Amino acid sequence: MGNNMTLITEFILLGFPLGPRMQMLLFALFSLFYAFTLLGNGTIVGLICLDSRLHTPMYFFLSHLAIVDIAYACNTVPQMLVNLLDPAKPISFAGCMTQTFLFLTFAITECLLLVVMSYDRYVAICHPLRYSAIMSWKVCSTMAMTSWITGVLLSLVHLLLLLPLPFCVSQKVNHFFCEITAVLKLACADTHLNETMVLAGAVSVLVGPFSSIVVSYACILGAVLRIQSGEGQRKAFSTCSSHLCVVALFYGTAIVMYVGPRHGNPKEQKKYLLLFHSLFNPMLNPLIYSLRNSDVKNTLRRVLRMQRVL
Repeated sequence: MGNNMTLITEFILLGFPLGPRMQMLLFALFSLFYAFTLLGNGTIVGLICLDSRLHTPMYFFLSHLAIVDIAYACNTVPQMLVNLLDPAKPISFAGCMTQTFLFLTFAITECLLLVVMSYDRYVAICHPLRYSAIMSWKVCSTMAMTSWITGVLLSLVHLLLLLPLPFCVSQKVNHFFCEITAVLKLACADTHLNETMVLAGAVSVLVGPFSSIVVSYACILGAVLRIQSGEGQRKAFSTCSSHLCVVALFYGTAIVMYVGPRHGNPKEQKKYLLLFHSLFNPMLNPLIYSLRNSDVKNTLRRVLRMQRVL
C-alpha cells in the first residue's frame, strides 16, 4: 500500500440520498418515532417498577427488553438525525467503533432475552405447578445477566477484530450508522476473517436461538391444545401472542439481513430493512405488549387515575 498511505480518522455516513426537503421531512418523522420509542419503553419500565403485581418473571424480562430497546434506539437514531440535518458532518473513528460495538451488544442481548422469555412462557404453560420453583428470582436474574454479558463479550470479539484494520479506501460509510458490514467494506486489508465471524456470529445468535424459540412454542402449542376449556386456551394464547409478534418482527428482519443470501439482495434494500429493525421495532414493541396485554393496560389505567386524583 506504500509508505504514503493516509489512514482515515473519521467517517461520513451517507445515510439516505434524498433532497433537502425530504431529509427535513424524515428528520421530523424520525424524531417523532424516536420520542414514541423512548416514551413507550420508558412507560413499560416505569409501570413494571411501580406496580408490585407486575413483579413477576415475565415482566422482569419485559423490563429488560424495554431497556435494550431504549439503548438500541439511543445508539443509532441521534446520529441519524444529525446526518439528516447536516449530511457532511463526520463521525470520529472512536465514535464509529463505539456505535458498532454498542449496536452488536444490544442486538445480541435482545436475541437472547427473547429466547429467555420464550422459555419463561414454556415453563408457565407446560409446567405451571413447578413454575415458581423453576423460575426463581435467582434463576431469572442469572438468565438476564447472562444475556447482557454474552452480548458484551461476543461484540467485543468483533470489535477486537475490527480495530486493527487500516481504513484508507474511503471515509464514506454507505449506511445511516456504523453498521459492521458497511464499515468493513472501507478497510484496505483482507477482511475475510471479519466477514466469516460476522456470519458465524449471526448464525449462532439468530438461527440457534430462533430454533429454540420454535421448539418452545411447539411444546406450548401441544400443551394448549390439551386444555379442555376454550377460555383456558384463549388465556394461554394471549400470554404468548405479544411475544410471538415481537419475535417475528425482530428475528425476521435480522435473519434476512445477516443470514440470508449474500447475492440478489440490493444493499439499499438491506439498509432500509435495518432502519425498520433499529427504529421501528423498538417503537412497536411497547405498543404490541400494551395493546395485547390486559395487565399492562390495567396498570396504566390505575396510574392515570391516581394522577387525576393527585
